[in-house]
Amino acid sequence: MIMNMFMMKFVKVTDRYQVTIPKEIRKRVGLKPGMIVRVELRGEREIVITVPEKIENPLEILIGKRPLLDRHLPIEELEELVES
Repeated sequence: MIMNMFMMKFVKVTDRYQVTIPKEIRKRVGLKPGMIVRVELRGEREIVITVPEKIENPLEILIGKRPLLDRHLPIEELEELVES
């Protein structure tokens, strides 16, 4: 089954420059209240709203899948290493 990936709706801008994203689109992209979205201006008349990809384990992105050390490092030892 081929899913239509293009959906367009017209919405009204309020006097506070707010728009309501239609329910079908919110559900399709998984938008929830409080989420941060990226708003981008393309050219002179195109505004694009993007829902960032959810990262399940951000620490893994930063340090990789393998642990940096082969043993547990107590906080005291870590503080000594930072001070030296």
